[in-house]
Amino acid sequence: MRKQLTLGLALAGCVLTFAGCSDSPQAPAGDTMMQPDASFMAEENAWRAKRDESLRKPDGWTSLIGLHWIELKAHFVGSDATSGIRLAKGPPKLGLLQQEGERIFFTPEKGVAMTLDGQPLTRRVELHDDMSEAPSVIGFDEGKGLVTLIKRDGRHALRVKHADAETRTQFAGLDYWPADPSWKITGKFVPNPPGKTIAVADIIGSINEEPSPGAVEFQRDGKTWRIDALDEGDGRLFLVFADRTNGHGSYGAGRFVYADKPDAAGNVVVDFNQAYNPPCAFTAFATCPLPPPENRLDLAVMAGEKKYIGAAH
Repeated sequence: MRKQLTLGLALAGCVLTFAGCSDSPQAPAGDTMMQPDASFMAEENAWRAKRDESLRKPDGWTSLIGLHWIELKAHFVGSDATSGIRLAKGPPKLGLLQQEGERIFFTPEKGVAMTLDGQPLTRRVELHDDMSEAPSVIGFDEGKGLVTLIKRDGRHALRVKHADAETRTQFAGLDYWPADPSWKITGKFVPNPPGKTIAVADIIGSINEEPSPGAVEFQRDGKTWRIDALDEGDGRLFLVFADRTNGHGSYGAGRFVYADKPDAAGNVVVDFNQAYNPPCAFTAFATCPLPPPENRLDLAVMAGEKKYIGAAH
C-alpha cells in the first residue's frame, strides 16, 4: 500500500537533523581497528571494484538525467524547449506520451530512430511500468539514452538515463573508511510474524508499507543494536539505516547494506564495510527510501562508503 505523505520531505530533514546533532564522530576509547588478513582484503576489494563498475555503467545510477512526472493527458517528449516533458539530452522531438486512465501510451516521432525492448519502435505502443513483470525500455541516441516508466505512490513518471550524463562522465570515484574486520559483525535474526510491514518514507514525500521479515540484532561497543530489515524478494536482508557519521563523513540521509539470509541457528553476518550510498547521493532524479525511525542508530558506523564528493546532481 502506498499513500501520499506531505511530511515525507520533512521526515528526510529529520534524518539530516539527527545526523547533524553532534560533532564529528570519534572512535570509542580503546576501540582499535583489527588487522585485516589477505582473504578479507581480497573480498572487500572485489566488492568495491564491482560497486564502482556498477555506478560507471552506461545505464548505471550516475547516468540519470531526468525524472518527469506525467501530469497531463498528453505530453510531447524531447529536448526541444517546446516539449511538455523536456529531456536534458536527446532528439529535439522524441514522441508523444498519452495517459488514458491507468494506461500510458507512446507514439514515436517519425524519422527518429529508437527501440522498444531492443526492437525497432515505429508505432504507438503501451508502456509497462517498473511494477510489471516486463517493464518497457525505450532506447534512443543509438542506445545511449534510455526511457523507462516508473510508478510511485499511484503516480507515473518517466525515468531518463543517458550514457553522456555529466554525472557519469565526470564521476569522481568513491571513498571509503579503511576496511576493518571488526565491522564484519555476526548478529542474530529476530523474525517478524508473516506479513509484517513497516512504514518507510522516501525522498519524494511518500510513505510505503514495505515487507519486513525481521530484524538484525548485533553487539558493538558493549551495546546491543537493532536494524529492521526489508525484503526485496531475492532472499537477502536489505538494511536501510542512519548512524552518527551521517553528515560527518558519510551521506547525510543514511546508507544501505545487504546481508545474506540467516543460517539455521539464526545467525546473520552484516559487513558494514560494504555499507553504501543510496542513488540519491549521485543524482537528483532517484526515489530513494529513507531510514525508518527505528533504524536510526546512536552509533558511529565508521566503515563502508563515505559521502560522495564529486560533482553530483
